[in-house]
Amino acid sequence: MISIIVAIARNRAIGLNDDLIYHLSSDLKRFKALTTGNTVVMGRKTFDSLPKGALPNRRNIVLSRQAGLQLPGVEVYASLDDALKACGTDEKVYVMGGAQVYGQALPLADELQITLVHDTPAEADAFFPDFLSCGEWKLVEQEDCEPDERNPFPYSFMTYRRS
Repeated sequence: MISIIVAIARNRAIGLNDDLIYHLSSDLKRFKALTTGNTVVMGRKTFDSLPKGALPNRRNIVLSRQAGLQLPGVEVYASLDDALKACGTDEKVYVMGGAQVYGQALPLADELQITLVHDTPAEADAFFPDFLSCGEWKLVEQEDCEPDERNPFPYSFMTYRRS
């Protein structure tokens, strides 16, 4: 199963200057709970933005066109297709960005795990693809959350499945 996991703003913004726009404690906890024990696939810039390198207790796959790239605790593949071929059919794969990788993975995904932040940032340079206009996705679960001291914006955890 291929699942995309992402935090997006109302305008589908996801990043600015190779970093996440939002750092919500609840979103990070949910990310860890969902991905631990599974496989995460990301682009090299997303990997470079991780504070401690490879994510523990997960199979880490990085996509890079740089021949011979080696990263500690990571498998490197030249394409999303090559990476997915290296995954077992019973393996749950979470695609975690960035924008180009999301664009490639969206047509292949079975599920979307979206944290919708009820905000529109003043600036953004990376956006999640428009997934709702195609009519292929059905919202199957939603949990609305209010802001608090560790989560400065209202947000919703949303699970979509391909219909």
